[in-house]
This record gives sequence, C-alpha cells and structure tokens, in this order.
Amino acid sequence: MDTIHVLLVDDELEVSRILSKRLTRRGYSCECAANGRECLEKMQIQRADIVILDVKMPVMDGLETLPLLLEKYQGCKIILLSGHADMQIAVQAMSLGAFGYLMKPVDFDELLFKIEDAVQQLELEK
Repeated sequence: MDTIHVLLVDDELEVSRILSKRLTRRGYSCECAANGRECLEKMQIQRADIVILDVKMPVMDGLETLPLLLEKYQGCKIILLSGHADMQIAVQAMSLGAFGYLMKPVDFDELLFKIEDAVQQLELEK
C-alpha cells in the first residue's frame, strides 16, 4: 500500500507534534490541525487516510467534526481521543461511525496498534 497519510487534530499542538514525529519514523505521512475547522480545510487540500481526532477542542470539537468527515470522506478511518472517561461520548462516537476511541494521555503503542488496525481495514476495503 502507498504511504498512509495521517491527520492529527488536537488543540494541544505539542501532543500532535510528538505523535507526528513518532509516526513519521514508522513510515506514516503526518500533518497536524488545531481544531475541527482546520481539519476540514486540510482534508480539502490533502485527504488523510486516517484522522486522529481529539474530542474537546475550541472552534469545532471532535463530535461536531466526525459526522462531517464521515459524510464527505467515505472510507477515511477516524480514531477519537478524549481526556475524559466518558462512556457516553465513546458510545456516541462509535455509533456515528468512528473507527476507534482511545483515552488521553494516549499510550503510543495502543495508538499505533489502532492505526495499524485501521490500515488493515483500508487495505481490505480496496
């Protein structure tokens, strides 16, 4: 498969920067956005295969962004991150069509496993 493009969407830019560095070292192409609106703008320029989407952000949060991404970019895998242990949000996100839901601070190996799972799913769908 071609290089997988990952879009990291989080208002904590330092978190995105670190994750981006670590994923790039593993062969992924990464880009960062600070909120949902910026995410949608970046997707118009270069579509990501996988979006790592924080739930709580200013301007446009993850739960507002999720249905818009799923509607416009079918096949894109979206993994939500939340710093709040809220099962209601997790259930809502999954029922809307999120590929996964992980708690912050995210364990990098757990995130990597979820990304690799999404890559396998993308390959199956091709």
